[in-house]
Amino acid sequence: MIEYYDQLTQEEQEQIEHVIGILLKQTYVLERKYDKRAGRMTFNRDFRICNKHLEFLRDYFKIAGIRLMDNSQMGMIYIQGESILGEKLPKLATIYLLILKLLYDEKMAVSSTSVNVIVTLGEISGKAGDLRVLKSLSSITEIRKTIALLKKYQMIEPLDVLEEINENTRMVVYPSIHAVLLSADATKLLESFREDDFEYEEEEDIDGREETEL
Repeated sequence: MIEYYDQLTQEEQEQIEHVIGILLKQTYVLERKYDKRAGRMTFNRDFRICNKHLEFLRDYFKIAGIRLMDNSQMGMIYIQGESILGEKLPKLATIYLLILKLLYDEKMAVSSTSVNVIVTLGEISGKAGDLRVLKSLSSITEIRKTIALLKKYQMIEPLDVLEEINENTRMVVYPSIHAVLLSADATKLLESFREDDFEYEEEEDIDGREETEL
């Protein structure tokens, strides 16, 4: 393994160090990501680097007890392992993540041309209402923070300006959400958030201390 690394150019070594940092920080490297300037999905250079040095990276992470997974069908490379410490997610981010998983699977069931889907904030709110999992309306600031956090982990990519957030705000849901959990698990977890006395008119805030791990 060391011999392989030593034979690379300095530029290639720096590229490997870069993608290792990306994987440890974000877990996933996607083949294609949405480019706002181009207005379309574009190929991710980091994915190409990972793919080129895949076997070396597998051996590297194996030493730390981490598995490097390559899902070419979904267009992503990611790491798994008990030694990976995930960030604790606030309650709203957890609920959004679970709802996005359900919406992703629903839309993928009727799509055959892409592994990415687009959802609106209105669809997320509508699904939350149907499932009775949010007791009150969340503040715009809290919603922005939630979207930013899920973007950080490459679960989604907002297509519209978050300063003008509303029910029509669109976001791409990346296939990485498919690797987080199964639909059945998402449904079961959402049931634990269900409020029997659900009323949007109530003014009680969501308890941000309730967390889960991504």
